Amino acid sequence: MSALRRFVDRFWPPKWLYATYVSQLRGQLDMERLPQHVAVLADGNRRWARLNAPGEPLEVGYRAGADKLLEFVEWCDEANLQVVTLWVLSTDNLDRSSDDELGPLLKVIEDLVAQLAATQRWRVQAVGALDLLPEECSRSLIACANSTIGHTGMHVNVAVSYGGRHEMRDAVRSLLASRLEQGASLEDVATTLEVEEIAEHLYTKGQPDPDLIIRTSGEQRLSGFLMWQSAHSEFYFCEALWPDFRKVDFMRALRDYTLRERRFGR
Repeated sequence: MSALRRFVDRFWPPKWLYATYVSQLRGQLDMERLPQHVAVLADGNRRWARLNAPGEPLEVGYRAGADKLLEFVEWCDEANLQVVTLWVLSTDNLDRSSDDELGPLLKVIEDLVAQLAATQRWRVQAVGALDLLPEECSRSLIACANSTIGHTGMHVNVAVSYGGRHEMRDAVRSLLASRLEQGASLEDVATTLEVEEIAEHLYTKGQPDPDLIIRTSGEQRLSGFLMWQSAHSEFYFCEALWPDFRKVDFMRALRDYTLRERRFGR
């Protein structure tokens, strides 16, 4: 995206005209066809930092991205969604990021989960291979999530240290352990295993699969996100870097979703 395009997107239209347009978009939505579960790959925070705060640490981009995630959750709540899933850190990121970069990012994620939990409005859940995180970070995420158990508002998944292949591995391990504990043999499991049983051991067990998955920054791939759950999801790709993602972009994604005919593989 050119510098001129970024400038125009940030400052045009003026606030009064922008609010009018958002209202018009909301009026165009078929409320009966809105998704129950929206997931987002909030991509582009580092690129945003390099473009908008050159010379500053990448943490500037992470903070801006976290602020946008808080806004995004509010937008989802306003739309009366049941579940929202935010992918903030992949298992690949854990391997590729330097310690100097990973430490600040984990602190931003801890603060984000703490802020979401502090509202006492939503059920917050950290989903991922939390055992791969530093112990102090993992404890903080779990404690914040546990403080929201019993809340009946929107369910907010924060996918941290998340990888689709890791989730599959953990689901199979959990399923095998459960069946063996019940006295089944490996041969029994192999011959009687059903698809639904695997779903019962995913990180998101008991939740509806995502109806709509949004990815920002112009990337058009899934990168292993919710591999099992996204079998029949609709996808929406947006050019904006995540911190520049606007409410109008979200409304456009919802409008686009409501206009699609979902086939569920048929």
